[in-house]
Amino acid sequence: MNTALEQHYGYLFESELLQEIDKLSTAKKVVQGTQLMDIGDAITAMPLLLEGAIKIMREDDQGDELLLYFIERGDTCAMTFSCCLGKNNSEIRAVAETDTSLLMIPVQQMELWMGKYSSWRMFILDSYHSRMTELLETIDTLAFLRMDERLLKHLQDKAKVTHDDLIHTTHQDIAQDLHTSRVVISRLLKKLEREGKITMNRNQIKVLDL
Repeated sequence: MNTALEQHYGYLFESELLQEIDKLSTAKKVVQGTQLMDIGDAITAMPLLLEGAIKIMREDDQGDELLLYFIERGDTCAMTFSCCLGKNNSEIRAVAETDTSLLMIPVQQMELWMGKYSSWRMFILDSYHSRMTELLETIDTLAFLRMDERLLKHLQDKAKVTHDDLIHTTHQDIAQDLHTSRVVISRLLKKLEREGKITMNRNQIKVLDL
């Protein structure tokens, strides 16, 4: 059996389910920045993360992106599962935030396991709850926080999912995640640096206020 699967999910799933996941899933490794799924893609499999992190994004009518949430080890994407159940194409874009190892589970198995394994059913329901909470936080952030507060929270969230307070990114990448301009992000990063909440080097940001 896949050692990482047993190590990270052995406490969660029945041994029979672990064996089925190991037998029927496809192992995949991707580097940071790899697009795993795009809006409109047919969904044939759902990701189960072993290592790394993935960011889930939406796109507006003008093609601008907005970061919805991150998923990391122990998570899966509830929106992907929702599209699977409805036999719809993907409504999100998934991009590797770090180098990532994952298992791709065929969609037909996921539905079977919902009735067959109580641990899988609880895993999916817990995932829905967690992703819904994160979506509400995203809405609250957009509605109630100033842009500098949104920016700091975004950097803190990235540091947490990557388990590293040194973030390797560009001002343009952050601007795309937050649906704003690079000029605004550059100005606010300098403000946060003056306030002692971050330090900056070329394409690197160290988060001091965690």
